[in-house]
Amino acid sequence: MNDKKVKGLSKVENYYQHYGLRAGELNKEGEKVIGYICSFVPVEIITAAGCIPFRIKGDVHEPITKGDNLMETIVCPLVRSYFDLCLKGRYDFLSGIVIPHACDSMVRGYSAWNYSLDLPYSYFLNIPSVVKESSFEFFNAELNNYRRGLERFVGKEISDDDIAGAIRLHNNNREKAKALYEFTKPEVPLISGTELRKVLAVGLSLPISESNQLFDEVLTEIKERKASPGKKGPRILIDGACIDNYSIMEIVEGLEADVVTDTVCTGTRDYWPEADTGIDPIDALAIRYLDKINCPKTYRENRPGTFEGDIADRFGDIGARAEEFNVDGAILLVYKFCDPFGFEVPARKAYYESVGIPLLCLESEYSAGTIGQLKTRIQAFLEMIG
Repeated sequence: MNDKKVKGLSKVENYYQHYGLRAGELNKEGEKVIGYICSFVPVEIITAAGCIPFRIKGDVHEPITKGDNLMETIVCPLVRSYFDLCLKGRYDFLSGIVIPHACDSMVRGYSAWNYSLDLPYSYFLNIPSVVKESSFEFFNAELNNYRRGLERFVGKEISDDDIAGAIRLHNNNREKAKALYEFTKPEVPLISGTELRKVLAVGLSLPISESNQLFDEVLTEIKERKASPGKKGPRILIDGACIDNYSIMEIVEGLEADVVTDTVCTGTRDYWPEADTGIDPIDALAIRYLDKINCPKTYRENRPGTFEGDIADRFGDIGARAEEFNVDGAILLVYKFCDPFGFEVPARKAYYESVGIPLLCLESEYSAGTIGQLKTRIQAFLEMIG
């Protein structure tokens, strides 16, 4: 495939269907590709080290087999899918992996990843779950440990200027992602939720400079569209953890509704918060990853003392996205055994009720078969709000 002759969305489709294709090519050319599995991994330091950050993606169409021999089956099915694909060689171009202290499935599974894959580089990133003043001091030190470990691996110093430059590149990428979301704001969106999901997923699999270039190509292509790919229908927000496949969007849009925004890890949760510039770059990363990413695993002190105030503080980003994109309803997709999101379901439901947004809550086992079974419930929900 000659990328120079292929338009942005066609290139996205190729890279999505052959996820990791470009990273594999670059690895054969001598580039180091560092895999990661969560939004809490500071990818800027990987870029600053001259490596390629690569977000590992699961596969709902691939049954988990090898992974279940080495990881408990009561672990999050998404994490198990990641692990299973790595064991099967899907991502055999990885030079290393970074796993953060996020959910229990990641924390307790790190030893299995480290032992089973035997990669040249691996790092467990210790991230505080409670955010207060001392948390930033701790995390700054941890980021410098992470930095020094990468320096030893690549054999060169990672300067503050290197990190500041990487921050600018990744911030630019996030700005382009926000610009893509703008195309979902019209009454009939110019880009479908399925298309957007693929673009964002592919963007996390490429070197940041190539991701920026691809986003520019897609932005230009969408601007030149003469007609929308969809029809006017109920406007839906997708909520949940890491939704790295397009199945749920495809079901919704197949029922003539529009997925116009989200609050998921590979969507606005990942792409919208930017790192500050003009300050110490390690401080900037500590602030971004501790205080700007809104995840159930994080507890922030000094929250309002009432239940109503607490849910408004914790889930205010949902209300902001819903208002900005004029949504008619929301679908919350929770993976089986996902404790951080599972424990929050009652509070999230209460928040949606408080802001008057109809909500459908679904549980998925992260497989094509079970996702397909959700269609009937989604159809009934859309008929109710339509």
